[in-house]
Amino acid sequence: MVGSWRGNRTNRAQAGNLATVSMPAGAGALGCRVLDPDDQPVPDAEFVVTDTAGRKVVGGELDPFGSFLVTVPAGEYRLAVSAEGHAPYRANVTVPGNEVAELGDVTLNPARPPALPGPGDWEIEPTHSSIGFTARHIGLARVRGRFNTFAGIVRVGESMEQSAMHVVIDAASIDTNVRMRDGHLRSADFLDVDRFPTIEFYSDRFTHRGGSRWGVAGALSLHGVTRTVTLDTEYLGVGNGAAGEVRAACRATTELRRDDFTMSWQSMLAKGIAMVGTSITVDLDIQIVPKG
Repeated sequence: MVGSWRGNRTNRAQAGNLATVSMPAGAGALGCRVLDPDDQPVPDAEFVVTDTAGRKVVGGELDPFGSFLVTVPAGEYRLAVSAEGHAPYRANVTVPGNEVAELGDVTLNPARPPALPGPGDWEIEPTHSSIGFTARHIGLARVRGRFNTFAGIVRVGESMEQSAMHVVIDAASIDTNVRMRDGHLRSADFLDVDRFPTIEFYSDRFTHRGGSRWGVAGALSLHGVTRTVTLDTEYLGVGNGAAGEVRAACRATTELRRDDFTMSWQSMLAKGIAMVGTSITVDLDIQIVPKG
C-alpha cells in the first residue's frame, strides 16, 4: 500500500496529548499505530523513515501496542512499515514544524507467499549455489569459509510439507582461502576427512512458518556423529535462468556446536592448537532445477 498524508488540525487534534510533546526548534513528530486486518498489533513489525533522497533518517521496532512516535526535522518524508509475512505499508508524509503528523491506524495485510516449485525431483545447481560458514577464531577474528563440492536432491511432494531432501558435501572441499589452515581442518584434529569423507543432511520435515519462511528439520551426519538440526529457511520463489530453464531458490541458516560432533574445543587447546570457537554459523544460498 502506498499513500500520501499531510498534517492537518483535525488529525492533530485526534492525536490528543501527543500535540503537547516538547520538540526542538524546527522539528516535528511522526507517529502511527500498525495493526493487522483483525485490529491486532503486528509482532516484530519495524518502521523506517527516509528523506526524499532515500536516505534513512530514523527507524526501529514498534512498541508492544504496535505504535511509534519519533521526532524529525520538519519536512517531507517517506515512511515504510514491514513485518515478516505481511505486505509492506508505504506513505509519503509531510511533518510540520512543532506539530505532530499522526497517521492514526495503518493496516499490514498478509503477504501472498511466492509460488512453490512443482512436484517432482529437483537437484541443486552448484554453479549458482553456495554452502558457507562463519566461526570465531578463539573468540576473536571471524573465520569464513565454504565447501566447494556438494550435491543434493529435493523431492517436492504434492504439498511442500510432504517433501524431502538429501544433501551430500565433500568434506575435503573445505576452503578458507588459507592452505595451511585448510589442511589442518581436514586433519584428524577437525573433520578427519580420511575417516569421514562426506557430510550429509537428510530431511523430510518441511514446516511453513508463514509468508516465505520455512523450517527444514533433519539429520546432519558430521565427523561420524548424527544430530538433528533445523534450517531457518527463506524461500525466494520460482524463476527462469538465462537459457529459460525453470529454477527455484532459497536462503537458509543454522548454528552448529562443535562439541555436539565430538570436535572438542578444550582438547584442541590442550594440544596447543590455534582453532575456531565452539559454535559455527552455516549459511546456504541454494538454487534447484528439475532433475534431468
